[in-house]
Amino acid sequence: QVLQNDIDLLNPPAELEKRKHKLKRLVQSPNSFFMDVKCQGCFNITTVFSHSQTVVVCGNCQTVLCQPTGGKARLTEGCSFRKKWRVIISRLEKIPTCLSDFSSHPCFSKNALCKEQLQAVLQTLKEAIELANVCVQEKQEGKLKMQSDLDSLSAKIHLSLRDCGLLMKTDVLGEVTQSIQVRELLARLQIGHLESKRKVLEQLVEVMKDDEKAVITALVRTNVASLVQLMTATSLSVRENAVTVICSLAESEKCENWLVSENALPPLVRLLESGSQVAKEKAVITLQRLSYSSETSRLIVGHGGVSPLIKICKTGDSVSQAASACTLKNISSVPEVRQNLAEEGIVKLMINLLNCEVLMGSKEYAAECLQNLTNSNEALRRLVVSENGIQTLLAYLDGPLPQEAGVMAIRNLVGSVSVETYFKIVPSLVHVLESGSTAAKQAAASTLCRIATSNETKRMIGESGCIPLLIRMLEGKENGAREAAAQAIASLVTVPRNCREVKRDEKGVMSLVMLLEPSPSNSAKKYAVLVLAALCSSKKCKKQMVSGGAVGYLNKLEELEVPGSKKLLERIEKGKLKSFFSR
Repeated sequence: QVLQNDIDLLNPPAELEKRKHKLKRLVQSPNSFFMDVKCQGCFNITTVFSHSQTVVVCGNCQTVLCQPTGGKARLTEGCSFRKKWRVIISRLEKIPTCLSDFSSHPCFSKNALCKEQLQAVLQTLKEAIELANVCVQEKQEGKLKMQSDLDSLSAKIHLSLRDCGLLMKTDVLGEVTQSIQVRELLARLQIGHLESKRKVLEQLVEVMKDDEKAVITALVRTNVASLVQLMTATSLSVRENAVTVICSLAESEKCENWLVSENALPPLVRLLESGSQVAKEKAVITLQRLSYSSETSRLIVGHGGVSPLIKICKTGDSVSQAASACTLKNISSVPEVRQNLAEEGIVKLMINLLNCEVLMGSKEYAAECLQNLTNSNEALRRLVVSENGIQTLLAYLDGPLPQEAGVMAIRNLVGSVSVETYFKIVPSLVHVLESGSTAAKQAAASTLCRIATSNETKRMIGESGCIPLLIRMLEGKENGAREAAAQAIASLVTVPRNCREVKRDEKGVMSLVMLLEPSPSNSAKKYAVLVLAALCSSKKCKKQMVSGGAVGYLNKLEELEVPGSKKLLERIEKGKLKSFFSR
């Protein structure tokens, strides 16, 4: 009210108007000048053609446009800052209503945020009065500085109005408890200037070290939006702390969806490209956690995230490298982006990772990425083979604890290499059957099935010593592993030498009989029938089948119409009948 009653900047008195001689533009014109001038009062355009000693006024509102200067013509501002003051006063008029709503909250007097906000508003009003006095008395140091000061004042008033509204919306004006203190911190992220937000972020990082769950519980979507915006702040420490908090939040499913919907991916990608070492590490770990969603992986590609991820994978420290490799692996699970990844050089990168002395986790991610890339694209399979991928993968599998991904990548490539290459692959698969994880053994058995396409390769596999290892897998707990082993044995016993080796194994027949169990979950029973049918010509094996309860199982399998079960049952019972009469 003081501003409008005591200092009317929009309607200054005539004596003040005459004193407005602030220079807007000098025109070197000792004789005359010709130009279009925009009136600051009514915005009317006037074409001026005048001698330097002439006074020119606006034809619409009579505002003085040009005054004599003794050899130089200069444009006057009239009231040069009227337009800016109009904006400022329109915002000042909103403050009483805003503060009235603000003060009506029942907990207004109990919350520190309210007191701080009132102090900020008061300081802004004092600044407005000071600038108004300077403008009226024409004591400003310079026009550009005054314009900057007025723009700053206008922004501060807007910030105060916005902050008051946000405090009402965030529902933090309540009794002070631990959770409310956290919510207060989160609310402070949305109000005030950058320096205050920097301090709040530092506090929030410390709170999350002690009680991350409390922060995630108190978090609302607007808090996430504020954190995302702070990742683009001009302050390095603000960017680092913001992405540190976001990195922790990305582990929460609730926050994960908010981060994506609040458009966190573009600033995360920018931090990968040009952030500090700390910011890059936190950003890539965040993307790793978010990229498990196929839709998010597509968005990362769309925002140009592949190139910086590949760069970090090549040059980053071990933690960043592993996170980047995992992110690229997750992205490679989306079929439609695999060609884009290949064009960025991902195949050679992943093969190099398998060859280098890096964290074992990075190698596993590289193997998984190659598995994904070779899953359904023949062109990418040929590319992997041409980049020496087979030899690299085999060397990786020869390690102490081979994992599934490397075996599956080999499995995908079997159809793209020559039969001669099979002789290099099989010894590594035998090593996997001996030392690999259960999933890796299952993948190895499945790969052997793909290789066993001719009698020559079947004999070669049998000679490698894998049959006893496959028989041991029949006793495992995992149904998938038992099925893969039974299928591999079924494909191998069509060669007499391999069939004899199965017969010689002490546990071979009995393990196969146990797989005849008619449970719907037992998917290995059809392959067990095929193998037992191949062994049925041996009287010894037939006796083992009978003593193991094969007849009872086969009767049930015949009812289920399992292929080959009826014929196998007839052969076993025929043998029993001959044995009876021979007595």
